[in-house]
Amino acid sequence: MLSIGFIISLLSALFITPFVKKIAIYWGAVDQPNHRKVHSRIMPRLGGLAIYLAFLISFLLIGPKNILTWGILAGGTIIVLTGALDDRYQLSPKVKLLGQLIAAIVVVASGLKVEFINLPFDGIFIFGWLSIPITIVWIVGISNAINLIDGLDGLAAGVSAIATATILIMSLLIANNTVSLLSVALLGAIIGFLFFNFHPAKIFMGDTGALFLGFMLASMSILGFKYVTLFAFVMPILILGVPISDTFFAIVRRMVHNKPISEADKNHLHHRLLQLGLSHRQAVIFIYFVSMLFGASAIYFSQATLWGALLILGLLLLALELFVEAIGLVSKSYRPILDSIRKIFIKNEQKQENL
Repeated sequence: MLSIGFIISLLSALFITPFVKKIAIYWGAVDQPNHRKVHSRIMPRLGGLAIYLAFLISFLLIGPKNILTWGILAGGTIIVLTGALDDRYQLSPKVKLLGQLIAAIVVVASGLKVEFINLPFDGIFIFGWLSIPITIVWIVGISNAINLIDGLDGLAAGVSAIATATILIMSLLIANNTVSLLSVALLGAIIGFLFFNFHPAKIFMGDTGALFLGFMLASMSILGFKYVTLFAFVMPILILGVPISDTFFAIVRRMVHNKPISEADKNHLHHRLLQLGLSHRQAVIFIYFVSMLFGASAIYFSQATLWGALLILGLLLLALELFVEAIGLVSKSYRPILDSIRKIFIKNEQKQENL
């Protein structure tokens, strides 16, 4: 059943995407080049509609149908409509956020929310009424995080595919058939679309695709790890490590430079890699590799002991911080750990000279 669902969505995306491209051009949903964009010519967007339709076909044919999955589909439909209108008419941030909030509320109303976590040493923490805002913030936050990394051909789609594959593997490990079926339907749709979106892209996914993929990844991560231990609660964050960390450091960067958090810039992870001399494809493939590292860490994390999980998390955070400092993701002067290491080496060299 899983392979059938994957093939249906893959073939559907391959067939539908060229038609969506024509619709985008006819409707005027195109992306104009500017100082923040990497592309230099007008490109049709709205490609996320092809991903959504391919997923929908697979879901209707073989997908698990219950109140939670129907709720996710309803919310996903609202998010796609919001993204499509933004791709065509450039909605204001408030209107776009309203659409995202409505979609998230629909999901919560269907019964999908993080209700409690099991603490180490047989403890439990029940969120109570906080489960509603926590779930809404998670869904809206991840939706926008995927949107922020959608800056290079195939980047958001590839990262989302890796995250979806990670969720699929973990759902198979815990025998969660519902999440497995949703994952293969989404994965096939993304890969089918990537044939047209990888560099040089023929169509962009636009906000239609970025918001939908973020919404689905956020919803599936809750559905798959709804009742989790404290450290397993980290797993969805690891799965979506690239968009979450890029968004986090973008906020830090803007605070450091006394700029509004919502102000766009050209210093995201993919921008920095291009500025350091990587080609378009090299930058995308490098971020794919980082996403795979996060995904593998999440899978290993789920099988590790408490102390093993802590060790993995500590090493991953240290490696992430060193990487951020090395490429100047916050600023070129932000190098606390690297500068400390440099000072230690200088002191050792001075001691050697004095001997």
